[in-house]
Amino acid sequence: METLVCTTPGHFEYQQTEKPVLSPGHTLLKIKRIGICGTDLHAFEGTQPFFSYPRILGHELAGEIAEMDDAPGFEIGEAVTFVPYFNCGKCIACRAGKPNCCTSIKVSGVHIDGGMAEYLSIPSNALVHGDGLSFDELALVEPLAIGAHGVRRAGVQPGDVVLVVGAGPIGIGTMEFARIAGATVIALDINDSRLQFCREKIGVNHTVNAVTENVPERLSELTNGDMPTVIIDATGNLRAINTAFAYLAHGGTYALIGLQKGEISFSHPEFHKREATLMSSRNATRQDFEHVISSMKKGLIEPTNYITHRVRFDEVMDEFESWLDPESGVIKAMVSIN
Repeated sequence: METLVCTTPGHFEYQQTEKPVLSPGHTLLKIKRIGICGTDLHAFEGTQPFFSYPRILGHELAGEIAEMDDAPGFEIGEAVTFVPYFNCGKCIACRAGKPNCCTSIKVSGVHIDGGMAEYLSIPSNALVHGDGLSFDELALVEPLAIGAHGVRRAGVQPGDVVLVVGAGPIGIGTMEFARIAGATVIALDINDSRLQFCREKIGVNHTVNAVTENVPERLSELTNGDMPTVIIDATGNLRAINTAFAYLAHGGTYALIGLQKGEISFSHPEFHKREATLMSSRNATRQDFEHVISSMKKGLIEPTNYITHRVRFDEVMDEFESWLDPESGVIKAMVSIN
């Protein structure tokens, strides 16, 4: 079968490898769609933590079941997605019902090879029913689940004012699920076209450009001086993460979905006087996947709005680098295979 391997930062190579052999407790998927995410882009750039090369990227996936073992309730040929964070089931996090932050987690396309291939073998217990959704929609469940998990982790409630920093695909998904949770949503970014997308495509209440506007003043104006009760970072940018501490309401919560390699810093007195809560949000759980699928089926979210670029699998190597450029206008690139 054909695979696309990121051999070193900045370099891809198509390679012919053996098709996986079905093993006990696993399912063999014929990959149909591959969504390109920030993790893939950062891996290509060489800026992704927890990463080694060579690596087959790809964890935003949809496919059909080609072969399976120990997958009760599933059928050969069924359209599915899966939870791509493979956990040990035994560590303290797993025992506490937090498999998304397992101490020995293996994320498809990050710690182990992913789905930029014709076939992929996965643990059968990771399968998620497609429930009638299209391959395009199923490939978008995982990135949307990241945002849904961040919103749930931050405890967003009706009446909250949620500032989402970063209007990339993860940030936009976070905005959607903050809206679904009943919050007033403010999008903060430096890219006017992405902020326009937030207003026109997903109905964000307010947008702020961090370059052309005075952010503290604008946030104060939008919140009648209270400031946002929840801030969620989806940039993974150190400067953006550090700066946003100053935007938080007293008694507020700051959740970090975005990830970067450095050390965050903030004023302890300013943080302390707010009695603020700082938390990370890592990956997602099956509960979040199910929430996303349910929201899609109820029409609360239109996932195909996100797809701005489409390519065939044999075009990825030539097109991939262009998606690093904000001027490309990419929100979500979707790869078709088979």
